[in-house]
Amino acid sequence: MTPPTVPEQAEAAPPASLVTGVEEFIAEHVLPVDDEHDGDIEAAGGESLRIRLQAGARERGLLSPHGPEDLGGLGLGMVDRAPVFEAAGRSLFGAMALNINAPDEGNIHLLDHVATAEQRERYLRPLVRGEVRSAFAMTEPAPGAGSDPSLLTTTATRVAGGWLVNGRKWFITGADGAGFFIIMARTSGEPGDPGGATMLLAPADRAGIKVARHIGTMDRSMLGGHCEVTFTDVVVPDTDVLGAVDEGFRYAQVRLGPARMTHVMRWTGAAQRAHEVAIEHVAARRAFSGRLADLGMVQQLIADSEIDLAATRALLLEACRELDEGGHASASTSIAKTFASEALNRVVDRAVQMCGALGVSDELPVAKIARELRPFRIYDGPSEVHRWAIARRAIRRSAGS
Repeated sequence: MTPPTVPEQAEAAPPASLVTGVEEFIAEHVLPVDDEHDGDIEAAGGESLRIRLQAGARERGLLSPHGPEDLGGLGLGMVDRAPVFEAAGRSLFGAMALNINAPDEGNIHLLDHVATAEQRERYLRPLVRGEVRSAFAMTEPAPGAGSDPSLLTTTATRVAGGWLVNGRKWFITGADGAGFFIIMARTSGEPGDPGGATMLLAPADRAGIKVARHIGTMDRSMLGGHCEVTFTDVVVPDTDVLGAVDEGFRYAQVRLGPARMTHVMRWTGAAQRAHEVAIEHVAARRAFSGRLADLGMVQQLIADSEIDLAATRALLLEACRELDEGGHASASTSIAKTFASEALNRVVDRAVQMCGALGVSDELPVAKIARELRPFRIYDGPSEVHRWAIARRAIRRSAGS
């Protein structure tokens, strides 16, 4: 994998100026393309659009705000990321433009914490610089790993000098066009066992890796789609094992907590935009002898959305502070993700309702935001799974008291 050379990023601005810079860049260069194409990334240009927008972000010192500084990122911690990612999230293409989109953002965090020096140079540096994209291959068709990762069926078998990977994955975001994969495979035990998983790195052009198809989903803004990928006798040398053998599930937690929170940050920006559009609409629209905004029912919708947005940000920052302090934050990220995925859906649903017929049309951006936001209640753990985990922690606390 030899990525093309790209220019160095402009010197980073301080955090407050960085937020302003992101807001201006998104408003001037990203939102117009997003709105013109109704949030459909392929219709807007796909990979060529990514390259163009990331070049603009790089020129302004905005690219990879979460990436390690020694590899070309801006090195922001979780709390400092929140307003930056939210500003980018106002556009469905904003995360891609700043190189903070899933799964690359989570993969950058994981590699920064786990990769060897050689792996950082080969995989992480080009990812931070926007020279390649990546994919995280864990989810499998039933009866394999889904919400329960212990059901992992993809195997990595020991061979001379490395591993031989075989398995079938699906709903692998960004797989089509990715430069490399992080593959979760079973190296010991049986499906259902709590351990025995290992993470392995593999360039996408490695023999035996095939992007079989795109799985049609309701969202359209994710570059590279959500794909089915097969791994057939894929050779992975020992130098490309990410972390320790059989410790993959533990490393997954390094990625999952921060990734849940950066999803919250981005979707808060999208929901905030939908909310503002709806307020502008009801403030201007006259019916029933006055403005819609003066009706009590409409004011309740606005107030409830203000409350949901404020509560989302408060829970988000609490979890981010815990992550910045080095905590696992399993409980706080689970609570924040569950609340936010539902609260932000409520915000956007109210925006649709306040805009009436326009709210379900492509005349306003609220319909596409509703379409793209709905899956957030499923990925990174469905709300029901998080509630199960939250309840189990509460029960354990009670039993221990």
